Amino acid sequence: MNPNLLNRREAIARLAVLMGGAIVIGRESYLSGAPLTGKTVSREFTAADLALLDEIGDTIIPTTNTPGAKSVKIGAFMAMMVKDCYDDANHAVFLEGLTAINDASRARCGKDFLSASATERTVLLNELDVVQKQQQAAKAKGAPPHYFRMMKQLTLLGYFSSEVGATQAMRFAEVPGRFDGNAPYQKGDRAWFVPTNRAIL
Repeated sequence: MNPNLLNRREAIARLAVLMGGAIVIGRESYLSGAPLTGKTVSREFTAADLALLDEIGDTIIPTTNTPGAKSVKIGAFMAMMVKDCYDDANHAVFLEGLTAINDASRARCGKDFLSASATERTVLLNELDVVQKQQQAAKAKGAPPHYFRMMKQLTLLGYFSSEVGATQAMRFAEVPGRFDGNAPYQKGDRAWFVPTNRAIL
């Protein structure tokens, strides 16, 4: 194998760094580059899991004047990342989170997440976001992150590294040019997927 070629996990880790550290979870699992061996997670993702993840992602990044996260099959992306890049502990927490989200939705709205309205979904996920931030601040070193933290970060990574996210939600420069410290900007302009004023090394 050519030692200069990146494997999938190395490429994703470097992309996360380029995106400003959007992914900070699972450093023990894949950002370290250590191989994952002996995974023993009890079950695979089902079609129902992927449908739920699509809707969770689409609540985090909904369709506005640009397509939402579901348009890039965000559920399949999250499942692939968890299966290929997460260790057993993080994988298990993520899977348990799918049940936990439905339990929280039934407790708050009296229905499963998929049956809840867009407003109910947004309120619920905003509440979970507060909880995960509080947990993150207090968690012991090495403990798995909150399941919603994983889902939110994977949604951001999957969407903004997709063709839709890079070219429609952001502005895409296929071949970045020279450094330009005075690039034109107007209020409301979208961010560059590859900033025009930063060289790619």
